[in-house]
Amino acid sequence: MSTHDSLEISWFAALCDDDYEFLGVPDPSLQSSWEHCKKIVLKAEEQGFDNILLPSGYQLGIDGTSFAAAIASQTKKIRLLLAVRTGEVWAPQLARQIASIDQIADGRLDINIISSDLPGEKIDSKERYERTTEYMQVLRQLLDGQDIDHQGDFIKLQISPPRIRTVSGSCPAYYFGGFSENAKEVAAAEADVFLTWPDTVTEVEKTIKEMTDRSAKKGRTLKYGLRSHVIVRETEEEARKAAVQLVSKLDDGVGAEIRSRSLDASSVGVSRQIELRQSSDQDGFAEEGLWTGIGRARSGAGAAIVGDPDQVVRKIREYQQIGIEAFIFSGYPHIEECEKFGQLVLPHLTHHSLT
Repeated sequence: MSTHDSLEISWFAALCDDDYEFLGVPDPSLQSSWEHCKKIVLKAEEQGFDNILLPSGYQLGIDGTSFAAAIASQTKKIRLLLAVRTGEVWAPQLARQIASIDQIADGRLDINIISSDLPGEKIDSKERYERTTEYMQVLRQLLDGQDIDHQGDFIKLQISPPRIRTVSGSCPAYYFGGFSENAKEVAAAEADVFLTWPDTVTEVEKTIKEMTDRSAKKGRTLKYGLRSHVIVRETEEEARKAAVQLVSKLDDGVGAEIRSRSLDASSVGVSRQIELRQSSDQDGFAEEGLWTGIGRARSGAGAAIVGDPDQVVRKIREYQQIGIEAFIFSGYPHIEECEKFGQLVLPHLTHHSLT
């Protein structure tokens, strides 16, 4: 059970062409661009969100690291949770990029470590997570100002840290998620915040207990976050109607094609989201307030908290009571749902950034 009354409440900047009025129906006005995604971030800051996830993609959308550097100078309070795919950028250069962006943001940078395949590659899961471990270790040491003598399978490096440092002088917090055995071991050993995808409260509690035990065996303590979509309206009837409308024009073939684009489309976590959707009732609810219809056109986090403000707050509290301290929300279209959540839900939550 969480001992913290305050939560970190974050929003999602749709850098990966994941913004719709109707799921699966592309809208040029909602396509990822500097201007559109900047508006999402500024709206989230205006509404009082603590942090914003800047996702990593390749085929679709715009580059997260470039965007983070630019938006850092446009914001004043909101933290930036930059997704970094380990292996895409050589570790010493990545350390310089992170330190530079953190300086621009005046210390408001966190890192979401991504461990999926690099664009155009396919390697064994065990190898991929070994590479991720090496990157997390080397990157942390460089950003902590330590000399490096690392002779691993993926990084062979003897180097001093770059002159530029983060504002704090240390490595930003690592947010990390994954559900395979390899992923959980990496998280237990190297992560600061373990991110899980939407699931029933009971299943999320099991995950937290397992990860708490794993990290304790390594002499470590993790914080926990939940990445979920949300649909909130003045009444439950309006919220359910909005959920139905969101998928009302979705062709199942198009939805399957969208899901298959992701570089982690065959992961254990994605498989669990499919199971959750298949076990839901005829309206797509896995349990009260947890709607899985959104997963018909998304790989990854495939469910949404749906309801009126009291119901959404109650659901958040249920997750908080079992140990979730951070929430990363999103909704469609992102600017409109951000504003609804900011007006209807945020005032009822005590919140600030974890770091």
